[in-house]
Amino acid sequence: MEVIKTAIDGVLIIEPKVFGDHRGYFFESFNEREFAAKSGVDVHFVQDNESKSCYGVVRGLHFQKGEHAQAKLVRVISGKVLDVAVDIRPGSPTFGKHVAAELTAENHRQFFIPKGFAHGFVVLSPEAVFQYKCDEFYCPEAEGAIAWNDPDVAIDWQIPASDVILSDKDRKHPRLKDAEL
Repeated sequence: MEVIKTAIDGVLIIEPKVFGDHRGYFFESFNEREFAAKSGVDVHFVQDNESKSCYGVVRGLHFQKGEHAQAKLVRVISGKVLDVAVDIRPGSPTFGKHVAAELTAENHRQFFIPKGFAHGFVVLSPEAVFQYKCDEFYCPEAEGAIAWNDPDVAIDWQIPASDVILSDKDRKHPRLKDAEL
């Protein structure tokens, strides 16, 4: 596995070593020991989630607050998404900044998002299956979110705003400056 640092400290892109031949391919999608050794991050995942979405679906920008904050390791097993992590750590030198990574079934890249970040993605292919690991269990009472189109965060979602498909819940999130962190 190769660990690639991004413009925001702690947010990482992981490229697994893929072994391919005429039968297909194999790769180790996660190894706790190797991840800790190469990233310097000691994380123990307790919950895996999966979603399937069509082109234009934006899920996010979500986070868990306080003691329920979650680190995530995300990947795409079918299709293509633009995955985004927004720094929401008060006092951080990169507060309000974001990092985006294109994750596809073909590139096998994974995105590590540490605690203290809002997370979301948009589906760029006709359909995508998205999987992620969390190091804390989901807690509805600790749920938080910021608006996907907050102009202060200024994410280029790489699709026209008219193509964005949101849940009713995701339509109502506050801007970062008004969010309860």
